[in-house]
Amino acid sequence: MKLCIFPGTFNPIHSGHIYMAEYVLKNFDIKKVVFIPSFIPPQKEDFKELTIHRYRMVELAIKGNPNFEISDIEYQLKGKSYTYLTLLELYKKYSIEGRIKMIIGTDAFENLDTWYESEKLRQIVEFIVFVRKNDFDETKYDVMKEKGYSFKFAKMGFNDISSSSIREKISKGESIKGLVPEIQERYIIRNGLYKN
Repeated sequence: MKLCIFPGTFNPIHSGHIYMAEYVLKNFDIKKVVFIPSFIPPQKEDFKELTIHRYRMVELAIKGNPNFEISDIEYQLKGKSYTYLTLLELYKKYSIEGRIKMIIGTDAFENLDTWYESEKLRQIVEFIVFVRKNDFDETKYDVMKEKGYSFKFAKMGFNDISSSSIREKISKGESIKGLVPEIQERYIIRNGLYKN
């Protein structure tokens, strides 16, 4: 099987994430996208208290699309969520054709060399890279090819939605309508998330 994963903190997942996954289904040879919420993000340990809420929000946000799945693999592994270790587990679990594809934004892609076991990571995954800025220059990433990273750019237009801006809006009492699926918005309100 061909496997495409979308790992992230998803704090919270938002419409931009959904658009990205839908774009991959339409424009790449992919039949299913597996969302993998991180249990404890290595760089963002303060997100730990929202671990269960982050998972539940992804479940709600992707509910209507049969081509989307959620995996609790990083919750099973416990501890800090390192992408390399997650991928090793996925290769054990599934019979995978070729390399696992992975959705990532340019902001995270640029910092791959700082990731845990980055040299081994680059050998087992192919990245689908989404632009996270307006002044995008594709040639800037030639150095990543020279380092041995396998990747393709998604040509979807820049979408300026971020989890941090959504958290900020909620903390100020502003509306997030349209920025997250409606069922998820109700969950956030009901559980009083991101109020302070």
